[in-house]
Amino acid sequence: MDWHDLLLSKHSCARVLVAASAGVAVSVLVSGCSPAGSQPFPGMPPPEVTVVTVQPKNEAVSFEYTGQLAGYREVEVRARVSGILLKRNFAEGSTVAKGQSMYDIDPVPFDSALARADADFAGAEARLAQARRNAERLKPLIASKAASQKDLDDAVSAEQIAEADMKAARARLNDAKLNIVYTKVEAPIAGVAGRSQRSEGTLVSGPEVLLTSIVQVDPIYVNFGIPEAEQLKLQREADSGRLVLPRDRKFLVSVRMADGSAYPRVGRMSFSDVRVSERTGTTDTRAELPNPEARLRPGQFVRVTLSGANRPNAMLVPQRAVLEGPKGKFVYIVNAESKVEPRPVEVGEWAGDAWVINNGLAAGDKVVVDGVMKIGPGAPVRIADPNAPKGPPGGPGVKGAAKPGADSKGGAPAAPKADAAKSDGKSDAAAPAKS
Repeated sequence: MDWHDLLLSKHSCARVLVAASAGVAVSVLVSGCSPAGSQPFPGMPPPEVTVVTVQPKNEAVSFEYTGQLAGYREVEVRARVSGILLKRNFAEGSTVAKGQSMYDIDPVPFDSALARADADFAGAEARLAQARRNAERLKPLIASKAASQKDLDDAVSAEQIAEADMKAARARLNDAKLNIVYTKVEAPIAGVAGRSQRSEGTLVSGPEVLLTSIVQVDPIYVNFGIPEAEQLKLQREADSGRLVLPRDRKFLVSVRMADGSAYPRVGRMSFSDVRVSERTGTTDTRAELPNPEARLRPGQFVRVTLSGANRPNAMLVPQRAVLEGPKGKFVYIVNAESKVEPRPVEVGEWAGDAWVINNGLAAGDKVVVDGVMKIGPGAPVRIADPNAPKGPPGGPGVKGAAKPGADSKGGAPAAPKADAAKSDGKSDAAAPAKS
């Protein structure tokens, strides 16, 4: 029997390992050549595997979304009166204080209007005083029947009309005074001024014309959307006890910039809309971040990470230990008899370089992590000592000496040889075996 026949004999078994995306190994096991639990070659020691013992623990959970920054307050600066812009009193893009003068509008027409209003008020005040004196003179004449009641009534009405005229004149005077104040366009809030939309000498027709805008950037908002399906999943897991959410769902929020750098300050989620957007299928959500150095700017796109939730008693296994079979995902575990058995599992999301296992494993299960290419269902295995030194194969003074039951490259067990090893210590695995 030659080597080719030996590979096709009842003692051999073919396995195909297909690498899948996202770092998950997809293993398709083709068997039917040897019974389960049999060793590849009689007399050879069982293959060595590395395992992890599953233990439940509280695992912090985070969620990541795409967000866009927006100013904490964004206001438009507009003039309240019409006139010619005389001067711009700020530098574009600079920080302005609340109440700071930003524009001057020509006050001359408004000074004239104020003078007219002042004169009108003085005349109304004089007419009111005259009407009051007339009414006072008629009152004793009525008592002595020297004047008619109609004359007194007309005098009282004239006094009331004069009083109303004086109130109207006072209102026009106050309006003229306000217009003088409004010729100084001031910043309504503190923040960063935008580009000026009008230059000196431009005729401004009142509030219809936008002059500039001011954005408050400390603190700053980050807006993002949470998909409806993910919200339902989170609520379902929270109701089942597999996920603990922060109180009132006020997650801690951190962001990463477009270049991948992390912003050092952490904020908190402040708003979540009750409605789901018909256009995007997400809930509009907003968080507030401190921004004293103005490193964050409105309009920037960032990656938003929500933290503060945790999974109590979570089962985690490395991603490379989870395999894909015809019936779904599974792992190999080593049972009490030191034999391998497949175990179907239900996986959740990733936690770093591990899968969260929702169902299928129990505390204390030994999951095979490394060495899956050398095993099959029911095969006996030997668990590697995690504290053993990881030096080159072979003992000291023996160059290239192979481990028992392995070929010269440390792979699968080599085929049995009829000839003895060559004098140089190298394995003769490449030579055909004698029948």
